Amino acid sequence: MAYTVGQVAKVAGVTVRTLHHYDEIGLLSPSGRTSAGYRRYDDADLQRLQLVLYYRELGFPLEEITAIIDDPAADPAAHLRRQHELLTVRLKRLQEMVTAIEFAMEASKMNIQLTPEERFEVFGDADPEQHEAEAERRWGDTDAYRESNRRASRYGKEDWLRIKAENEDWGRRIVALMASGAPADSPEVMDLAEEHRQIISRWFYECSYEMQTGLADMYLADERFTAYYENIAPGLATYLHEAIHANAISRA
Repeated sequence: MAYTVGQVAKVAGVTVRTLHHYDEIGLLSPSGRTSAGYRRYDDADLQRLQLVLYYRELGFPLEEITAIIDDPAADPAAHLRRQHELLTVRLKRLQEMVTAIEFAMEASKMNIQLTPEERFEVFGDADPEQHEAEAERRWGDTDAYRESNRRASRYGKEDWLRIKAENEDWGRRIVALMASGAPADSPEVMDLAEEHRQIISRWFYECSYEMQTGLADMYLADERFTAYYENIAPGLATYLHEAIHANAISRA
């Protein structure tokens, strides 16, 4: 059976632009085309796409995925075993890892010394204390929480305005790249994932690649984190998650 690019995008939960990009780089080229040149995918193409998406979810760069999938010694069972092993390792790491405080909620977790007027100027209608009790329950025993709390307690209005400006500028730039169709594992997008890590380290706590990928996983696992980035731009939570994992693999 033949499928159009739109049908494949809908079934797989990816964009048409993503499928076009996969075709352009030779990662997933359709088995056929119509007389007018439109792409047509068959069942084998969908099976290959499933493998691509499995490995993308695991954080592999596209170039490495191509090499893995095209390995003549690997059969479908071998791919499943590899995915199982990788997921098991990730699960163990996530279970053992002490999750750091998410940057987007920093202001609501800290003992911020601002007047009500200053809080409104910095945070608008957001309640800086909304998640304070939960944050302390989840992360209060971590060094990252204590360090972040120590730093944030010293910040005044001008410090928070600088943090806000940095975060908004970073947000505009990553949204622009996403809108341009740049893949999440492209160098320019990974540079912004690295900048995301450095902003956290500069203002709140030393954020390792392991801690940052843990945060990225929370962007999809916790609906509040997902909503924060989706409110900036639809699809941004997944896009940033992929960029952070790709950057960690590339640099760590």
